Amino acid sequence: MSESSPPPAQLQPQLAPRAVYEMLSSMRFAIALLSIICIASVIGTVLRQHEPAVNYVNQFGPFWAQLFLVLKLNAVYSAWWFLLILAFLVTSTSLCIAKHAPKYLADLRHYKENLRVQSLQAFHHQASAHLAETPAQAAQRVGAQLAGSGWKVRLQERSDGWMVAAKAGAAHKIGYLAAHSAIVLICLGGLLDGDLMVRAQMLLGGKTTFSGSGMIADVPEQHRLSVRNPTFRGNLIVAEGAQSGTAILNQSDGILLQDLPFSVELKKFIVEYYSTGMPRLFASEVVLHDKETGASVEKRIEVNHPASYQGIEIYQSSFEDGGSRLQLRAVPLVPGMKSFEVKGEVGASTQITMGEGQAPLEMEFTGLRTINVENMGANPGDAVQGGTDVRKVDLRSSLDNHLGAGNKVTTPRDLRNVGPSVSYKLRDAAGQAREFNNYMLPVDMGDGQPVYLWGVRETLADQFRYLRIPADEQSSYRGFLRLKAALQTPAMRERAVQQYVEGAVEAGRPALREQLYASALKALVIFAGDGQTGGASSVTGLQAISAFMEQNVPEGERAKAGEVLVRILNGVLFELMQVARADEGLAPLEPNAQTQRFMTQSVLSLSDALLYPEPLVFELTQFDQVQASVFQVAKAPGKLVVYLGCLFLILGVFAMLYVRDRRLWVWLAPRADGSADARMALSTNRRTLDVDRDFEGLSHKLLGTSPSGEQR
Repeated sequence: MSESSPPPAQLQPQLAPRAVYEMLSSMRFAIALLSIICIASVIGTVLRQHEPAVNYVNQFGPFWAQLFLVLKLNAVYSAWWFLLILAFLVTSTSLCIAKHAPKYLADLRHYKENLRVQSLQAFHHQASAHLAETPAQAAQRVGAQLAGSGWKVRLQERSDGWMVAAKAGAAHKIGYLAAHSAIVLICLGGLLDGDLMVRAQMLLGGKTTFSGSGMIADVPEQHRLSVRNPTFRGNLIVAEGAQSGTAILNQSDGILLQDLPFSVELKKFIVEYYSTGMPRLFASEVVLHDKETGASVEKRIEVNHPASYQGIEIYQSSFEDGGSRLQLRAVPLVPGMKSFEVKGEVGASTQITMGEGQAPLEMEFTGLRTINVENMGANPGDAVQGGTDVRKVDLRSSLDNHLGAGNKVTTPRDLRNVGPSVSYKLRDAAGQAREFNNYMLPVDMGDGQPVYLWGVRETLADQFRYLRIPADEQSSYRGFLRLKAALQTPAMRERAVQQYVEGAVEAGRPALREQLYASALKALVIFAGDGQTGGASSVTGLQAISAFMEQNVPEGERAKAGEVLVRILNGVLFELMQVARADEGLAPLEPNAQTQRFMTQSVLSLSDALLYPEPLVFELTQFDQVQASVFQVAKAPGKLVVYLGCLFLILGVFAMLYVRDRRLWVWLAPRADGSADARMALSTNRRTLDVDRDFEGLSHKLLGTSPSGEQR
């Protein structure tokens, strides 16, 4: 190493900042950041954002759910690493612009008329000719012709001739600057309208998320954002006849409250439906009350037609129940329990007691839907979880996983309004709750036997499992409950078996009658669970019959013996229904096809009902529906910045793709006779067939050459 060379220790501090600058301002680094942002955006689109943590655990398992929460994949667009990548992208693109903009701007001003004559021979497009004019005359003529064709021209007189320098398509370089500036503007707008400002207030302003419960007015100040907050996006739920002025901002670990400078009063919620029963239009007629001036402004908000007030956009997002008033009646499923009335509001709760000596339960009223448009013809392969939402129309497939057995009928798509439904939760003293969803009208599932649908699920992640209760000739569930109560009454079982035996065996065969009586009574007792009232731990219904056959009948004889036993069971249950109807003074059922369908479904439902987790079902008797609008309120100053960035991006991409940056030089050298020798060259950023044709046209026009470049 020479003495004048500095040691590596002295080079390191000088080279490190330069290397960092070169990396940040390189196009490769910006493209890598854009790739990461694209991947993160895909994740944010596929994975549902801002869901409760338990939802991720139920769907993906504890390990993946914890990984998602650690990496903030449940809130990608507000994650610290996503915002950091955006900040680096803004920095990188800004440095790219700062690095190349001076050169491009200087290139826009310069005509490069000082180009050496020898350099013209290196260009791909070139032509030469002998002109009769003097160099000065030729320069003036060529310059005028180029200017008339839209070129910008500069003439330079040299000691040995004239140089005509022209340029066109300078917008190409402006397009480069515009496209890169667009990326910066769009990212800045995204940062302004994202969670950056909210997180800054949480970090520097002492704001924290709230994860408790209670009234909004009682939430402490440290969980509220000021009305002067420059940017936010949250949800506002307003019931008909009520008003609210506080939006809810969902965060991964709780919520923040955003106080608005006005309150929204919902005068009327409007929903219109298609002929299929699906919603066609959501609209809200609201009054905005200014908190500072007291002024009131009426607005109508529809989907895709938001209202704007004081720089805040109000969008119609969705709708839900706003606290409908309900009256329900308890329907006992087991003997000895009494019916009673329960009143409440959706979103509220009350205490009930199932019976004497039992611990009280908390009954939470969770939903009312007066219209349920369902797909009653969905194939099992087309399954999409149904439920109670009018926007989910595959009840048939959700019932495919009902509480017990049942026929599966494959039919075409058939949208039908199946009437109102009510949902509620029963929570015990330990905090464990089951959710119930009951349809109030019998539904024809396609087999000709209407059934009442009573659903239950253990957790929110589960699908509802539906118990199908056959409707009797009065379109009521009472015929089934009458049969169920008789099944659990030993005296009525014995009477039914006696009637069955008398009708099946002649009077002169007492031994056969006695044997059939014992078999029929045994089958009925086993089916009823030996007199038990049900419960998840008891073996009852068809499961008990199957278990009995496995324990007492050789495997080779089970099929035939099982067929005989089920036939006996069906006959005895029919007689049991007749006994129960006779005790209430009702006419006996006619042995026809409708009765057969009713009894077939009753056998299946009896088997399932013994496993129903509660001894009561609540039916809706009266309701006063109250709708609520869900608005999205947004203050987005970055929106205009993004719009400007999009405009720059369109102009920039258009300029870079469709504008050709061209440079033209014509050198005119004097000859001894006073004429001029001309040499022309063209430079362009893209070589295309169009450029070849343009150059041939220019050489013919300016120099009078043939298409081959030779003088004619």
